Amino acid sequence: MATTTKSAAVKAAPAAPVAADTLTASRAYLTATVDEDSGEVTETSRYRYLPGQPKQIRADLKAGNFNVNGVTPIGKTLSFIPAALRIFTDNILNMGRKTWAEMYFADPAGHICAVLFHGYSVENLQKLNAELFYDDLKLTEVMLTVTPIKKQTVKDDKPATYYIADFSYEAADPAEVQALQEFVEDHDLYREETLTGTADTRIVQGYRLPAGYHTEPQAQLSTAEPEQDRLESADTK
Repeated sequence: MATTTKSAAVKAAPAAPVAADTLTASRAYLTATVDEDSGEVTETSRYRYLPGQPKQIRADLKAGNFNVNGVTPIGKTLSFIPAALRIFTDNILNMGRKTWAEMYFADPAGHICAVLFHGYSVENLQKLNAELFYDDLKLTEVMLTVTPIKKQTVKDDKPATYYIADFSYEAADPAEVQALQEFVEDHDLYREETLTGTADTRIVQGYRLPAGYHTEPQAQLSTAEPEQDRLESADTK
C-alpha cells in the first residue's frame, strides 16, 4: 500500500542582521554603518566640503611657513595628496596678473582645503609635473611635501629675504588616492573667490566647476608691481 509523506511547512527565516565588519560602502570615500535595531545601513562621507568655499590654507612666503586663514600656524612644511588642481594665469585677489597653482586636498581632519602658489613656486611645481609625467604618474597620485626654501635678494638697495616653495613627492597610499579621486568625481572642487572669468588655464587635474556655472569677468581694483610676481614677496592667500 502506497503511503504519502507530508513535508512540514517551512517558514522563511528572518533576515540575518548585517555584520558591521562585512559592510562595503558604495564609494571609497564613504563609511558604511548599520543600525543594530533596524538593520538600516547609512553611508557617511569621510570628507567635509562646502561647495566653492574650501578651507583656506595660506603659504606665507615672507615668513616661510603655512597657516589657516592667515591666523593659525600649521608648520613650516605641508604634506598632502592633491585631490584636484589647476595651473592658470589670471589677476585674482587684486594681486595683478600672475601664474598661479591652486591645489585642493583633504587635511587630517577630512576638511577639503585649498592652497595657492605663484611665481617661482609654480615653476617648481611644473617641473615636478613633467618629471611625474615621464614616470607615468600624475600630481593627484602622489604624496606631495611642500617646503619653503629661503632666498636672498636686494630690493631698494637693501637686502631682502623671501621664500620659494620646493616640491618633493613619495608614493601615496592607493586607497587614499582612490577615495579622493572618487570624491572629486562626485563633487565640484573650486573656490568662488578666485573665479574671474578671465583665466588662461595651463594644467587641470580634477578641477571642475558645477554644470552651467558662469562667471562674469570681474573688474580688478589694482595691479601689483611686476617684480612682486618674481620675488614671492606677498602671501599666497
